[in-house]
Amino acid sequence: MNSRIAFIGGGNMAGAIIGGLVKQGLAPSQIDVVEPFAEARARLQQQFGVTAMEQAGGALAKDELVVWAVKPQTFKDAAAQARPHVRQALHLSVAAGIRSDSMAAWLGTERIVRSMPNTPALVGKGMTALFARTAVSAADQQQVEQVIATTGEYLWVREEQQLDAVTALSGSGPAYVFYFLEAMTQAGAEMGLDEEQARRLAVGTFAGASELARASSEPLQVLRERVTSKGGTTYAALTSMEQDGVKAAFVKALHAACQRAEELGDEFGK
Repeated sequence: MNSRIAFIGGGNMAGAIIGGLVKQGLAPSQIDVVEPFAEARARLQQQFGVTAMEQAGGALAKDELVVWAVKPQTFKDAAAQARPHVRQALHLSVAAGIRSDSMAAWLGTERIVRSMPNTPALVGKGMTALFARTAVSAADQQQVEQVIATTGEYLWVREEQQLDAVTALSGSGPAYVFYFLEAMTQAGAEMGLDEEQARRLAVGTFAGASELARASSEPLQVLRERVTSKGGTTYAALTSMEQDGVKAAFVKALHAACQRAEELGDEFGK
């Protein structure tokens, strides 16, 4: 990859992508970062050797791809500052909630890909969904794929509205996993394990079960039933959860997250 890339925003997600690109062989001199906070700029420069500037300027005009890694509430103002310098570039947004219609209006271009990544990107195990506006060419899409592939897996969605569901499922999803891991660790400690033992067992179980699901072509229900003997320990646990409505509550929670994702688009995309 020989493109020049600019990042607007230098937080965790930007750092994950920059780290992946540098590992893949992109020279730090090919990466510009706009980051208003001096501490974050210094960290990026020290960690990756990239050029980090306080605000957008003429130096961005040579960048072919601009990655928007800003908070939703600051996107509009950041776009106004950068717009004169980046109108010829391809734009990739990793900002939650901001719809591509809003980005197109703020940036004066239709070459926009909107994405929804998640935090496992920080360790190269991310899951990212991508949506391209009609002006984005096949070559543009390939360029975006090269960037996102450095953080883990990706998939394309046909309709932008689907990104609200993606946000609820995989964007927020790591927090649900951590929530269940907390509960499993707590239960393990209450049943006589020390906390570190319980944590290792819980994390290892989630990682192993996820890998088994990834490797298997069988339905998730079949995989679950294989672990569940009638009258056994797993059956007791799952029966208890069903009686308490855990699955229904969890599905309801994801719908709430999806609705909030839609609201964020309305709130910050004006």
